[in-house]
Amino acid sequence: MKPIGPGTRRMPVKFCLVAVLFILFDIEVIFFLPYAVVLRDLGIYGLVTMGLFLFILTVGLVYEWKKGALEWE
Repeated sequence: MKPIGPGTRRMPVKFCLVAVLFILFDIEVIFFLPYAVVLRDLGIYGLVTMGLFLFILTVGLVYEWKKGALEWE
């Protein structure tokens, strides 16, 4: 079969950035699920730790939003 175009295409940098951000924020689910299972056993230490984790994620999301990483143009 003969190709009808070039064999490779250039991927936009925005596409790669969105893919990396998706993977990053999708991995947070891996941390939330075990936390939800043992929530009562962890007590206040677990609550503070997860609150700090959520705060860091929120700061990262706001930073990306302000830098325009989430806009597709």
